[in-house]
Amino acid sequence: MASDPSAASDRPDGRRARGDRTRHEVARHAARSATVHGLDAITVGTLAAQTGHSKSGILTVFGTREAIQLAAVAEARVLYVEHVIGPARRAAPGTPRLRALLGNWVAYLRAGVFPGGCFITTTSVEYGHRDGPVAEAVRALAREWLGLLEAELAAAGSASPEDDAFRIDAYLRAGNTRFQLYGTAEDLDRAYRFALAVVAEDPGA
Repeated sequence: MASDPSAASDRPDGRRARGDRTRHEVARHAARSATVHGLDAITVGTLAAQTGHSKSGILTVFGTREAIQLAAVAEARVLYVEHVIGPARRAAPGTPRLRALLGNWVAYLRAGVFPGGCFITTTSVEYGHRDGPVAEAVRALAREWLGLLEAELAAAGSASPEDDAFRIDAYLRAGNTRFQLYGTAEDLDRAYRFALAVVAEDPGA
């Protein structure tokens, strides 16, 4: 019986699927590890031990350690969207969405999505004085978060969205830092209250 030449092209590419799985698993482990040890501490050997993938397999997928670091930042963004930003989109723009964002942010820290707390806070300190693709990716992620806050604050009627976003971000970063340092959720609750007070100051609240 003659084989159907289209059958081979219809079958999933096993190598591609394995490569995609390796990329996802390694990037997620790297993102989580970065909040404890830093992006600079990421090594192929450590990731191989953590994920069960071989060093050669990881390097085949990523090519360089810098590519892994960039993938870690991208994966951190995926997790932010999944846990903080995505669920908040169900709320109306402005004050309702801001309240949802703040509540989701506290919930994701409580849940330990990243073992070392807020990815943006950790990597901003690590890469704040550097240049290069990884530093720019870290800055872009932080800018995106601030931009989101500013847009929702503007929709809520804030007279100064940039200033209010700065204050909210400062409260959340302080709450994260104290939570990681002392391990008490009260600091997250305090940060949430202070950030929410900024939202309540806006005319639309």
